[in-house]
Amino acid sequence: MPDSLREEIKNKIQNGDYHCEKELTLSIISGKWKVVILWHLGVEGPHRFSDLQRLFPKISHKILTSQLRELIEDGIVNRKVYPEVPPKVEYSMTELGMTLLPIVQMMYEWGKKRIEDLKFVDSDS
Repeated sequence: MPDSLREEIKNKIQNGDYHCEKELTLSIISGKWKVVILWHLGVEGPHRFSDLQRLFPKISHKILTSQLRELIEDGIVNRKVYPEVPPKVEYSMTELGMTLLPIVQMMYEWGKKRIEDLKFVDSDS
């Protein structure tokens, strides 16, 4: 089993706790901010931590750190530290992470269309 996977997910796979493959995918991308983090990193390219914080003003430092850490542990996001003073840290999608981008893009397109449909329905009332 690859090392780039959280222990809890490894254990679920080994114990046969996933009833279907979609559960694995959802356990990796679930989290209030993960999908939008993946979208920004996948579409826009690498971001520094402070850039991500500016993109999501309602996210706490602790939650952003936690979501990024899980994505890194699962091999989806890469964290690169540049040897500078002060240290520069960038987050980017891994090759494996980029394979999730079409799913994230489809979620974005579906949500965009659904919002427009709902606005149209509300305006007819």
